[in-house]
Formats: sequence, C-alpha cells, structure tokens
Amino acid sequence: MGWKKVERKMALRAMDAYEKLEKVGEGTYGKVYKAREKATGEIVALKKTRLPEDDEGVPPTTLREVSLLRMLSQDPHIVRLLDLKQGQNKKGQSILYLVFEYMDTDLKKYIRRFRQNHELIPSNIVKSLMFQVCKGVAFCHCHGVLHRDLKPHNILMDQKTMLLKIADLGLSRAFTVPFKKYTHEILTLWYRAPEVLLGAKKYSASVDMWSVGCIFAELVTTQALFAGDSELQQLLHIFRQLGTPNEQVWPGVSKLPNWHEYPQWSSKNLSSTVPNLDTIGIDLLSKMLQYEPSKRISAKNAHGSSLF
Repeated sequence: MGWKKVERKMALRAMDAYEKLEKVGEGTYGKVYKAREKATGEIVALKKTRLPEDDEGVPPTTLREVSLLRMLSQDPHIVRLLDLKQGQNKKGQSILYLVFEYMDTDLKKYIRRFRQNHELIPSNIVKSLMFQVCKGVAFCHCHGVLHRDLKPHNILMDQKTMLLKIADLGLSRAFTVPFKKYTHEILTLWYRAPEVLLGAKKYSASVDMWSVGCIFAELVTTQALFAGDSELQQLLHIFRQLGTPNEQVWPGVSKLPNWHEYPQWSSKNLSSTVPNLDTIGIDLLSKMLQYEPSKRISAKNAHGSSLF
C-alpha cells in the first residue's frame, strides 16, 4: 500500500473520533461543523479547510499559525484550539480539521435579537462585553498577533455565562486557499479601518482597534455604525460621520494608494450618532475611531478605561 493511501486511512480513522452533527457556518477559510467527540461526548466546532495542493503535508506557515493559536488559547477570551487533524477528501486533496471548543452563539446573533425586538442592550451588559473584547484583543496584541477581521460574527458567546471569546484568529495568514469566492456576508467591510480601505500596505494593531470601535457603537445602538456595500461607499460613510480626512488630521493620507479627491464633509458629533452613551463612553469611542492609526487607543489602555 502506498504512503498516500496509508496517510488517508490514518486521517480517516482520526476523523472517526468525531461525529458531525450539523454544518453551522461557512467562514472565509472553510466550512464549520458542530460535532461530538465520540469518546467523551464533548461538543466541539470542527473547522475544515483545504491546504495548498502543491505542498507535501502541512505547510510550515500553517504549523506556525497553529502553534500560535494554541498559545493564544491560554487567554479566557480567545476560543480554545483543542486538536488538529489532517486528512484528505474524496478527490485526494489535503484537508485540515481544526477542533475548537463549541460556543452556542455569537455577538452578531445576540445584537440582532435586540434589534429585531426594538430593544437596546442594557448598558451594564455593553460594558461587560466591551471589557472582554478589549481584554482578548490586548492579549493578542501583546503577543504580536493582529486579528485583521474583527466583527461581531467572529466574537463567540456563551449565553449562560455571557462569556465572550474571539475566533478566526490568525487564520488570515495561515490559510490562503479559500473554499470558494467570498460572499458579501463573509467579507464584510463594515468594521474595516480606513487605512486598509485606502490600500495601506503596512498597518499595525490599530486596525483591530478601529474594528473594536465599530463593534462598540453597534452594541450601543444595535445598528452597524458604517454599513457600506463597497469599499468606496464604506469610505464615504466614514467620511460623512468623522469628516473627510486631510494631511492636517492624518499626515500621509493623500499618499495612500487608493486616495482620491473626495467630497468634503465636516465631522458630526458622535454623541448624536451614538446616543445613550455617556461622556466617558463617547470619549473612549472617539479614541478608537481616530483617523491617524498611531493616535488610536491601544487595547490595553482601552480595557483599563474608567468606563469599565
């Protein structure tokens, strides 16, 4: 029997350890299943992703990302990576299963429930959730890891304990072969920092803090702060609210690759756009939504804010 067949049999046996219960989603990097570990009965989330076809085994970049995810799993606000299984599909393509702890909902579904009922999330809950998000992001940043795609959909939640955990961390660097074309739902622009939208090649942890600011405002109002349906529309939504940036407020902005001459808007008061947020909350939100990335508040300083 050839090594490929042996490998495939071993991988299939390894996957026999889990019983797939239902498909719960399709992320940018593959399908997600709710599954049960047969030996223990534990419910887990299986993320299935295809590996590059020209690689023998798991690429070193993927192994580095997996070890990074394992290390980040130490934090209570990062979803835990429990196991890793390699296999092959029926076409003989390499498949990687990442086994994560299972969480019953996410922040997107939680916010939607309030919005549909025309209710606001109580301010003490908003504060608790924001504290947890900032704490999880701070842990990532202090270990040199950027998320780069933070949004309510990939902040998981245990409804009984109200514990939040950040998911889909680091995958943007490890798994570069998506299963199929991104859909609008998967690749949302609403939480994307303006420097990324303007084509900056280098960016820092501050891209995550912009996303955290957008999530903060959405928790308060239950509506997305900047809901654009294209990169241009997204920028215009931001400019209408915060004012069109220039070299005075954001040195170097006009040199970014996607910069054009945009309509000139003056900034609006955040407190009128995000009512029901007190002065301390508005101050923190404005520090997260600074145009100049270096002026944005850090996650560490944010979770130490007097708001919490």
